[in-house]
Amino acid sequence: MQLVSPVSFYALSGLPLIEPGDDLAALISHSLRDNELELADGDVLVLAQKIVSKAEGRYVNLDDVNPSEQAHALGAKVRKDPRHVEVVLSESDEIVKVGPNVIVAAHRLGFVMANAGIDESNISHGDGGGRVLLLPLDPDGSAAELKGRLEAKFGVSIGVIINDSFGRPWRNGVVGVALGAAGVPAIVDRVGASDLFGRTLKVTEIAVADELAAAASLIMGQAAEGVPAVLVRGFRSCAPDRPAAALIRDRERDMFR
Repeated sequence: MQLVSPVSFYALSGLPLIEPGDDLAALISHSLRDNELELADGDVLVLAQKIVSKAEGRYVNLDDVNPSEQAHALGAKVRKDPRHVEVVLSESDEIVKVGPNVIVAAHRLGFVMANAGIDESNISHGDGGGRVLLLPLDPDGSAAELKGRLEAKFGVSIGVIINDSFGRPWRNGVVGVALGAAGVPAIVDRVGASDLFGRTLKVTEIAVADELAAAASLIMGQAAEGVPAVLVRGFRSCAPDRPAAALIRDRERDMFR
């Protein structure tokens, strides 16, 4: 893999609050224009998961949720609304660990994450004040669709990454992680390459999409910054494109579950 320096990151400011059914490709095109930017071959757009989920209408109204006995019991244990817990359970294949206000779950898409990625922050809650936002149904598919539409509009070849914030075992804080990717090598296998001293690498894989997502997260922020899209320019790789699903470790290889 060869990188061309420098790699630049541009915040796409001015995007409106996204509502279900909004045309993300059109809104991103307008934002690029408003920020005096054009897409070029090799650019990568990093988009916050929330705007993709919002556009896809992935809301659940908690008033419509009937929590099970399991949700009531788990909610009391972790001090969370049992309706919220029921939604977590419905999106999960396995509950891995629980603690105060946190349920670490294996999402049905394979992600092991807090509360199955279900969130209440940075969303409007409507008149009832109780709804949550789910992950996209198919993050790689969403990235591929946006990539295709933007490429058709601008006549270029680009990458798209859908970014979310993950906590990590043994480390404080959250970092950006790629939930979906298209047009980028989400993971690059370096097994068999040589290091500086000629030693053959035996296990090294590079989570390229995660590294780009984490860098873009520095610009996006985590609170009220209002920057859900970042343009990355200058990144180059000769590795083949792979979706973000390739980053998910098989359960059989997970030493900690």
